[in-house]
Amino acid sequence: MRLAFVGGTGPEGLGLAMRFAAAGHAVAIGSRSPERGAEAAEKVRQRVPGAQADGGQNADIVADADVVFLTFPYEGQEPTLRAIADRLAGKIVCDVVAPLQFVKGKGAVAVDVPGHSAAEEAAALLPGARVVSAFQNLAAEKLMELEHPLEADVIVCGDDAEAKQVVIGLANAIPGVRGIDGGALFNSRYVEMLTALLINLNRRHKTQTTIRIVGI
Repeated sequence: MRLAFVGGTGPEGLGLAMRFAAAGHAVAIGSRSPERGAEAAEKVRQRVPGAQADGGQNADIVADADVVFLTFPYEGQEPTLRAIADRLAGKIVCDVVAPLQFVKGKGAVAVDVPGHSAAEEAAALLPGARVVSAFQNLAAEKLMELEHPLEADVIVCGDDAEAKQVVIGLANAIPGVRGIDGGALFNSRYVEMLTALLINLNRRHKTQTTIRIVGI
């Protein structure tokens, strides 16, 4: 499959792109700056020999993608999606955004989103797309450690059953990761909020935590 990462020059997008490139998928890294997108793609090719990776502007790299990942900070979601909404009609769009802010004395705090979750807000901004949410709880540092398998469950939420299965399959392609159907897109809010807790645990215990769901 061809996977595009909007705002993929940051650690999370770059880490996911590296993992999927290592699994044999073609990846495209997007940015507002085509130069930054190209630089990020070169980093993928350096880490994953033989990888099919290219980069460019966000609007350009999504054109022929099978799945588009949104991997930018929450504050950039609305303007970014409004700018490329017409390019995403009919596509599977996986929102990896976790609305967070960092507060002195508290650490990471989940942001109260007017549309209930970043994923639901994305779906409202992209009425023609097949929006799911996933991968918010994977640490970028662990994603980039390609020599080690991850130990994580990825909860995939969405209202399009087929789109969810595609993203669950992508999660399962990462060594050590299991994709789990998390139900409706409505449930994404709970998964997004977990990210703040994990970041704070990481800071307190000086580690990189993740989640596992037992009993399934």
